[in-house]
Amino acid sequence: MVEDDDLTPNFMSNQVWRGNGEFVPPDGICWVSVLSCLLLACSYVGSLYVWRSDLPRDHPAVIKRRFTSVLIVSAVSPVFVWAWKMYTGVMPGPSLLALMGIRFEGLIPAIILPLLLTMVLFVGPLIQLAMDCPWGFIDGIRVTFDPWFWALCLSDMRWLRNQVVAPLTEELVFRACMLPMLVPCTSPSTAIFTCPLFFGVAHFHHVIELLRFRQGTLSGIFLAAVFQFSYTAVFGAYTAFIFIRTGHLVGPVLCHSFCNHMGFPALGMALEHPHRLTVLSCYLLGVLLFLLLLFPLTDPIFYGLPTPVCTLASVPSSLCVS
Repeated sequence: MVEDDDLTPNFMSNQVWRGNGEFVPPDGICWVSVLSCLLLACSYVGSLYVWRSDLPRDHPAVIKRRFTSVLIVSAVSPVFVWAWKMYTGVMPGPSLLALMGIRFEGLIPAIILPLLLTMVLFVGPLIQLAMDCPWGFIDGIRVTFDPWFWALCLSDMRWLRNQVVAPLTEELVFRACMLPMLVPCTSPSTAIFTCPLFFGVAHFHHVIELLRFRQGTLSGIFLAAVFQFSYTAVFGAYTAFIFIRTGHLVGPVLCHSFCNHMGFPALGMALEHPHRLTVLSCYLLGVLLFLLLLFPLTDPIFYGLPTPVCTLASVPSSLCVS
């Protein structure tokens, strides 16, 4: 216990609060938090390999088995946060579900605004797709609202994995469960860049698949792994930013699903496009608008102040205020 007249002990063993309501993290909480996140990441990735199979990862049978594994780990993942909370003595005001971004306050803005922000970033690729698409605008609208189109998507195991199961389970485990454990021992801004490291490292398991089925040269596989780690780490920082700013899980999940659908921007094709100047201008416009709207569209005032995870911050952060 910290000895200070301006500190008030909580009813749990080692948690204290300053007189102004500022949270003081218990001693040793960072080690517990990092180890808990590491164990959670290993559990998620390890669950993918509990099934023995000689089939590639995109085979429907493999996908279905992995669905079972990751859904079980995801269902159990809140227990990690609860156990961390009990062990460290951290007793936040918000409920466990609220800390994990599952709440009703500010839900509608959390569904619309982060996804809109992400679509702004992809203005260039979206314009490029529209210019190259053989369908007209009306045809595209008809397909979008065609029940048979969605029935076909839902029957595709790869589509379900990339657009539904992976975004939901990865954001739940790597953002909603890890950030509440990391924020108390770091500032929210540090947690934003720490959390994606677990997410990036977790994606190294794809290297095992590539080596196992000899899909490329060793140097090519290594470069692909480095690129994927970098890309997923940057993306993870972005969705962690959204989670902390909005205090909702739904925004990161929808953005993750959208980015999985779009993939990495095809810059090479943009450079060779017949309307290269227009396409590249749209790429630049999207990036500029994204940077301009990043903080306004994620302003916590739209989602309820303060966001639940921000109440665990040991020091005030500009990320948590309007």
